[in-house]
Amino acid sequence: MKEAENKAAIKVGIVSLGCAKNLVDSELMLGRLAQEGFSIVNDEQEADIIIVNTCAFIEEAREEAINTILEMAEYKKQNCRALVVAGCLAQRYPEEIKKELPEVDAIVGINSVEEIAEIARKVAADNSERPEVALSENYSADYINGPRILSTPEGSAYLKIAEGCDNRCSFCAIPYIRGRLRSRRIEDVVAEAENLAAEGVKELDLIAQDSTRYGLDLYGKKSLPELLRRLEAVDGIELIRILYLYPDEIDEELIDVLARSKKIARYIDLPLQHISDRLLKKMNRRGTASDIKAVIARLRETIPECIFRTSFIVGFPGETDEDFQELMQFVSDNSFDRVGVFKYSPEEGTPAARMKDQLGEEVKQERYDALYSLAQKISLRQGRKRVGKTVRVLTEGVSDDGIFYFGRSYAEAPDSDGKIYFTSEKELEPGDMVNVKLLIAEEYDLTGTAVEDSAENASEDGAED
Repeated sequence: MKEAENKAAIKVGIVSLGCAKNLVDSELMLGRLAQEGFSIVNDEQEADIIIVNTCAFIEEAREEAINTILEMAEYKKQNCRALVVAGCLAQRYPEEIKKELPEVDAIVGINSVEEIAEIARKVAADNSERPEVALSENYSADYINGPRILSTPEGSAYLKIAEGCDNRCSFCAIPYIRGRLRSRRIEDVVAEAENLAAEGVKELDLIAQDSTRYGLDLYGKKSLPELLRRLEAVDGIELIRILYLYPDEIDEELIDVLARSKKIARYIDLPLQHISDRLLKKMNRRGTASDIKAVIARLRETIPECIFRTSFIVGFPGETDEDFQELMQFVSDNSFDRVGVFKYSPEEGTPAARMKDQLGEEVKQERYDALYSLAQKISLRQGRKRVGKTVRVLTEGVSDDGIFYFGRSYAEAPDSDGKIYFTSEKELEPGDMVNVKLLIAEEYDLTGTAVEDSAENASEDGAED
């Protein structure tokens, strides 16, 4: 995390786990703490108070959260005064944390981000009642409007446009943890984008649980196209990437905005989960395999140079060999540039967890390995198609060997995709934009060399035809 420049006596460090939406919450907590006079440190060993912002989406995430909490608890034997558990695990399992993790001094749910400074003061005091618990029932998305301390590389930032979800997929616990869809006002999102641009941010990555339904709760209609038009007008922003577009909500207006824009990355992130009609119905997903294929075909027709990312769940209850082979064939036929593969995890309270036709771990692992291997091969093939092209890259840093810079183009989303490594005769700083000619492709990363800016070199761009 970037260190706030203040001299407060109480030092706070934060460990952020899970998704980008959680990361934004961590940045908001840091912003509020810094505003209230706390000193933000990057090294947890130096902290008086350690905050672990947790994920509880699947079993692996919960295990990581608990292990991290126990690891951070070891610092209480040294300089740390208090340990705070925040985020999804805190929101969903406060009683279990109280019972099983006595090392924890405070439990802060996802709707209580605004209270973090007050909680930190209490746990820093020797006479504080333990554990402090903040589990607000205020489900407004206004908390996102607070100050932030960015932890992303120079030049890029996540922009959360909504909280919660109304989709109720049968396997997903998010609505039980983060509540129903709450969109931010367009004016608030644009104002934050302007502030980020003023801080030197050039790339905005828009996030929500389902970005395509943005605005339905506030305006009575899907408002992502209008929001995108407003964000395009923000000076200083060069690239806008939209994550989590549900296929059934993609309409002609949105496609038109994506196709015409000079700033919106031609990067389509579709969390499809499966292609078998039978399983899509069991998953409580809207739309059919035919609908999904039609949307993909329409996007490819309208925006032929688009990068496609998707994710699939293998081993869902009742998934047959035929269902899985249908999925494998679908992935092979569509040559997605990026594919995330997840083994089904039964989540407490979800309809899928109560289904009787659960599959064994061995079957799940076999299917995971097969789909992951196929996805790797396709990723390499798609990457090789880009060799020889020139892309606009946001510089993020220098590799450990000191030879290469690294960064991302419109085709690489932060945290989930690979990097572009490149040499440059000109010295660069994080946040600089540079044209890079791609020379070598691996499964996920590419290697190239920086070239002089020119119209001829701009042969591949996320926002131009």
